[in-house]
Amino acid sequence: MSFSYFIAQRIYRGRRQSRQASRPAVLIALTGVAIGLAVMIVTVSVVIGFKREVREKVSGFALHIQIGNADASRSYETQPVVVDSALLTELAAQPEVVHVQRYSTKPGMIKTADDFQGMVLKGVGQEFDDSFFRDHLLEGEIPHFSDSASSNQVLISHSLAEKLHLKPGDKLDTYYVQENVRARRLTIAGIYQTNFSEYDNLFLIADLYLVNRLNNWKSGQVSGAELRIANYDHLDDVTWHIADLLSERTDRYGGSYCALNVEQLNPQLFAWLGILDVNIWVILLLMTGVSGFTMVSGLLIIIIERTSMIGILKSLGADNITIRKVFLWFSVFLIGKGMLWGNLIGLAFYVLQSGLGIFRLDPDTYYMDTVPVSFNLLIFLLLNVGTLLVSVLMLLAPSYLITRIHPASSMRYE
Repeated sequence: MSFSYFIAQRIYRGRRQSRQASRPAVLIALTGVAIGLAVMIVTVSVVIGFKREVREKVSGFALHIQIGNADASRSYETQPVVVDSALLTELAAQPEVVHVQRYSTKPGMIKTADDFQGMVLKGVGQEFDDSFFRDHLLEGEIPHFSDSASSNQVLISHSLAEKLHLKPGDKLDTYYVQENVRARRLTIAGIYQTNFSEYDNLFLIADLYLVNRLNNWKSGQVSGAELRIANYDHLDDVTWHIADLLSERTDRYGGSYCALNVEQLNPQLFAWLGILDVNIWVILLLMTGVSGFTMVSGLLIIIIERTSMIGILKSLGADNITIRKVFLWFSVFLIGKGMLWGNLIGLAFYVLQSGLGIFRLDPDTYYMDTVPVSFNLLIFLLLNVGTLLVSVLMLLAPSYLITRIHPASSMRYE
């Protein structure tokens, strides 16, 4: 144990028994560190949780990567491309790809006796992964989808069902404009709610067979394929790999392939999510500054209060570096206690919010009804290490005040 550490520990342990003018300053410094770290933990967990929830909801409707016709415009009136069993098998065998499914879309309109509503009928086949919609199912059931026959059953969102006053088992008439108007009567099998209004107000999920017949497409033709990957962090690399795999390929009807990921298909949404990262850095800098400056003010008051002790140590032969280390160690003890309280506050918020959902949101504005939180151990550790390092580094300059104190002049503080 070093001399500086020993003296700092004695000061820290004995500070409660002595009458200190610095006690309010120390309390303010501890509070500043605790609040600063707690705010950083809460902010990062909420922003990461919010981005994850929005990303998962967008990916729930379209998975991570979409493969379609390269000549098609980015609309729901798509150009067909052949996605047969051989291509599905090849795509599923690619690294990082964990699921592949076909889809087709057809814009149309729902007409009831009292109202009408534009929509997009999305057809899916028997390989469709319904886990996302099963997690958000409110009423009814998820029908069995097929590419060889149609049950004329659909999944509809809660927002659409509420607007049109529909419930499971009700019939709804849908209309599609081509060379002439085509009509289909469908039955509502289930109602889902994701609170993602852009898609909830748009999609009806139906059989792939039904949508392909409405589009008058040939055998094997669909709007495209959707891929889910194992690690979202590798999204760009996998997208480029899939695009390169299909770049020179055409189907038996002459259609060419194009691969786009969910971020390329929704650039405005993900640009907005990217802005949240800037907000995180601003808050981290502000809170780190608050923590550091409260510790600086506390350290200066402690040094002034301990001027006589500094003079005695210097008269006994201690150099400036040794004495500065004493006060830096003492500051580390205070910062550590403040960080302990900050961690407890931040983790308590995470546990309560993730378990009870205490803080609510307006789903029409924020796409979810509770404040989302996410815990990342690496980021949690980095916040703690960063707070400690920045706070200590900010104390190096004020600790230089010790070098200006001379043993003779410090006697007036006795």
